[in-house]
Amino acid sequence: MRRAAGTVLAIAVTAPLAAGVAWAARSGPDAAASPGAGVATGTATVATGTLTQTVQLSGTLTYAASLGVDFQGLPGILTASTAPGAVIGRGGILFRVADQPVRLLLGATPAFRDFGYGMSDGPDVRELEANLVAMGFDPRRRITVDRHFSAATAAAIRRWEAAWGRPSWQRTGRIPLGQVVFLPTALRVTAAPGRVGAAVGPGTTMLTGTSPNRAVIAPMDTAERGTVHVGDRVEVSFPDLDPVHGRVTGIGHVASAPQSADPGAPADVNAATVPVTIAVTLPRGFGLDQVPVTVDITTGTGHDVLLAPVAALLARPGGGYQVRLAGGALVPVELGRFDESTGRVEIVGGLSAGQNVEVPVS
Repeated sequence: MRRAAGTVLAIAVTAPLAAGVAWAARSGPDAAASPGAGVATGTATVATGTLTQTVQLSGTLTYAASLGVDFQGLPGILTASTAPGAVIGRGGILFRVADQPVRLLLGATPAFRDFGYGMSDGPDVRELEANLVAMGFDPRRRITVDRHFSAATAAAIRRWEAAWGRPSWQRTGRIPLGQVVFLPTALRVTAAPGRVGAAVGPGTTMLTGTSPNRAVIAPMDTAERGTVHVGDRVEVSFPDLDPVHGRVTGIGHVASAPQSADPGAPADVNAATVPVTIAVTLPRGFGLDQVPVTVDITTGTGHDVLLAPVAALLARPGGGYQVRLAGGALVPVELGRFDESTGRVEIVGGLSAGQNVEVPVS
């Protein structure tokens, strides 16, 4: 009878493994066993190895970042705009007002004033200089990329003006507010709210879009926020496609919770999540968007760890876990970390390498 009870306990602990070993990592020490028929068992050897901890999320492959372009120049008539689907990179023309082009530069600080010799120092100057250098308009390397607008900065602007086709007598070495827009990345245009022929002024939204780079966005339970970090390795699984590798590039700081189906009920704070952004390298020619994916984030690795199959764990009366040795004896075990990717668990007490434990077999 005792033997039969042991196999029944194995059923109680390991049956959820059919739905994934993640159940074991969440099971509490008060997991109860229920009587039932015995199952066939085999043995597995407890051995040292490498343990990998992962967090699994469900996400969506989409274009990263949501961007908007507002006009900040003098009022005028919109004479040209960019069509949805186009990608505008550094130095490219976004739209024209009164036939004057507005160009894109890369940077986090928005343009908020005229650029010219004698202006005060600021982070916008550093951004402008970094762009001028990146576009090749400082061939003699005279610019020091800093917060100060120098004569070398003005000379680089004049070279940029020459590249536009502007005659030498019209090159000023200055950029009035409204002639450039700073965005963190190149812009993939998704909509052009501005209508060609319409009057526009400061604050008018001209274009909206995204980064041209695709990323996986996955909501993560706020309880997991301390275990996942920027830079963690990721494996992303797609439908009908081999997994691809990636890295966590961002973790949101603002949590959101799903609204209750009852309009009068508060949001479920226990279901609050933060968005995780993951950069991936996609196969050449992969053009799909809004693709559902499964994300496995590696949050830790342990080497020379004593490991046993999760399937060997049996619930102990009163809490905790035990395993049945190949000879039939029940041994209490102290558990460490779980490796959901391989279905193994770290044993920190109760067993030693080389011992054989019973596991159910199908």
